[in-house]
This record gives sequence, structure tokens and C-alpha cells, in this order.
Amino acid sequence: MTDRPDRGQGAGADGEPGEDPGFDAETGTATPTATGPGVLDVFRGDGRGPTILLVGLGWFLVLGLRYLVPALLPQIKAGFGLGNAAAGFAVTVIWVAYALMQFPAGSAVGRVGERALLAVSLAAAGASLVAIGLAPTFLVFLVGVALFGLGTGLFGPPRGTLLSRTFAPNDGAAIGVVLAAGSVGSAALPFLAGLLVDDLGWRVTVAATAPFFLVVAVGTWRLVPARERSPDTDGGSTLPAVADLRRALSRRSVLVGVPAITLLLFVMQGLTAFLPTYLIEVKGLSQETASGLFALLFLSGAVAQSAGGSLADRYGDRPVLLASTLLGTAPLAALPYVSGLLPLTAITLLLGVRLGINAVSNSYLIAVLPRDVQGPAWGLLRTVFFVLGATGSVFVGVFADRGLFALAFLVLAALSVVAAGLYLFLPARGR
Repeated sequence: MTDRPDRGQGAGADGEPGEDPGFDAETGTATPTATGPGVLDVFRGDGRGPTILLVGLGWFLVLGLRYLVPALLPQIKAGFGLGNAAAGFAVTVIWVAYALMQFPAGSAVGRVGERALLAVSLAAAGASLVAIGLAPTFLVFLVGVALFGLGTGLFGPPRGTLLSRTFAPNDGAAIGVVLAAGSVGSAALPFLAGLLVDDLGWRVTVAATAPFFLVVAVGTWRLVPARERSPDTDGGSTLPAVADLRRALSRRSVLVGVPAITLLLFVMQGLTAFLPTYLIEVKGLSQETASGLFALLFLSGAVAQSAGGSLADRYGDRPVLLASTLLGTAPLAALPYVSGLLPLTAITLLLGVRLGINAVSNSYLIAVLPRDVQGPAWGLLRTVFFVLGATGSVFVGVFADRGLFALAFLVLAALSVVAAGLYLFLPARGR
């Protein structure tokens, strides 16, 4: 039996309840259908094509550049004379700044619209990358990465609500495709940076990406359809009553799902912030090889995210989240005890499965929030789990400065097991 019975009363493209031909409402099971849309049909008509393309490109850049700092951390550490804890703090600053923008961005969705927020986010991020490349001191560098976090922080909430609204009831597939594009960016951009950094230096490597952000920002503003205004978003305050937010956030689905994804974000943040450094300093790999394995992590994640969203649409959220979490835990625990390029490659491929969790978790949490507070509630939740998750890089950095990389990874694996235990109690959508 699926854990997703609400698909029988899923939201249509206009947000009203509608029947899903691939779901038997009486038995609560997914059923084959010959009349459902094809894979490509989901992304056609009503501006869906430009939307999925430009949001995907935007997330490709946002996520790829967010992981550029970990990939270049050895050079940045050398340039500023940093230890692992200070370097981890720089990564944490990006994520905390990103997190602090989630609630304001979510609250602004109804008033400003997704298109404007996405375009401003990309333009601001592009400008901040120039500031990072020109930073003369570590303090100025921290200001630059904070501005990058704030700028890209505008992207997440409108991305989620735009995709959920535009592609319902196939939002899981759409979100999976966009998150997969982000994983490809996380693979390709840090890998290219690793190849170029010896010749260009880390400053030019970072700053040279700014024009791409500006091009996608212009395309987003011109081609993504504007959000249609409705009576409840015309005039007046767009901030929901505290009581409405409290009701939305006290649902069992939120109380179980948010702690689980917070733990997993903490784990992933700690892992990705230091994986290239760990492979170079502890496993003895070259910068190019470490960058290649880091890219492989996200390529594996792209496949997992694309498949995860579609599998959750068909079989339910809970089994996919549980399986993805458990499949990603064993290789994390094994990482300190594995050496050699081939074994490390296999471990990295398996670690990428963890990234499939994001597409399913995002789609699930957005769907269980009431539509009248969906934007601000989703933004507030993202602030909570990103702020807490961001501390994972400092956690691993402190352990690394004491020669305890292995212990840090074992603790992260244990936290993953706790998250899997929480997913055992995840209710179906609509319950």
C-alpha cells in the first residue's frame, strides 16, 4: 500500500482538488493508467517549458557555486592562512546567510511573485561572486560569501512554490528534475574549477562565473510566466496570522519530516564541506582526482534525485525517503576505512544516493502545508533546517583540526540512522 493516499484528491494545476487517474482512492494504491501524461508532456504548455528550463539553469548555477568553495578550500586556506575550523566557518556562513533569507523570501512570494524573486536572486548572486573574487582579506571574503548566501537564499522558496503550483500533480517529477540539474551543476562547476584553479587562481575562477548568473536572471524575468494574482493576495498584508502558521507547523507530518531533513542536511553539509580536503589531505589524492570524485558524488545524486521524485509520485514518500537514507548511511560509515581510487569511487557513487532525499522531502513538506500559508511556512521551515544544518561544516572542521576526521564521519553516519528512524513514523500526505 502506498503512503500517499492524498494523490486521490491531489491539487490540480489551479490548486483545486482533482482526481489522479493513476491512483485508486478506494483501495489507496497506485494503479497503472494509459491516459496519464507522458514524461515530456508534463513539461509542455502554459509556459512550463521555459519555467523548467530556466529554474533548472538557475539552480544549476546556485548549487554549483555553493559547492565551489569546498572544492577550492585547499587553495583558499593557503591564500588566507586558515585552519580547517575557520574554513568550515566560511562554508557555514554561506548556508546560514542562505537560511536567513528563507522566511522573508517565502513571505514575499504572494506579494512580489516567484519570477521577480528568482531574477533578483540570480542577479545578486552574480554581483557577490565578483566581491568574493576581489576580497583582499578573510574578513572581506566572509562578507562576500555572506552576500552570496543572502542572494541565493531568495531562490529556494519561490523555486519550490513555482514548481509545485505549475506542475501539480506531477510536482515530485518536476522538483526532481530541477534538483537533479543542481546536482549536475554541483558536479560540473567544482570539477571545472579544480582543473582551472592552478592556472587561473581561485579568485579569477570564482569571479568568472558571475556573467552566467546575469544571463539566466534576464532570461528568467523575460520568459517565466508571472504569478496570477488572486483575491487573497491583492492588497493587505501577505503575512499570515501567527495562529495560522502555528497550526500549519504543528502537523505531525511537519513535526516528523523537519527534524529528519535537518539531521540529514547537517550530515550532508559536514560531508560535502570537507570531502575534497579529506580526499587530498588524508587519502592522498591529487586536486584533480579529488575534484573528479566530488563531481561524481553529485552526478550520482542527480540520478538519485531525478528517480527519487518519480518513484515517490508512484510508490509514496515514506519508502523512498527511508530507502535513500539507509542506502546513503553505510558508505558514509565505511569511508574512513577505505583507500585506493576504485574503492573510493564506489563509496562516492553510493554516497550520492543521499541527494535523492531532497527532491522527495521538499515535495512532501510543501504539499502538506496549507496553501494559504504555504509560502511563508515553507520559508520559515527552510530557515530552521538550513541554519541548524549549516553547523555541520564547523562540526567536521573542529574534529578535523584534531585529526579526528574518521570519528566525525562515524558520528554523521549515526545521525543518519536517527533520521531513518524518524522516517518510519512519517505520515502520508493529507494525514
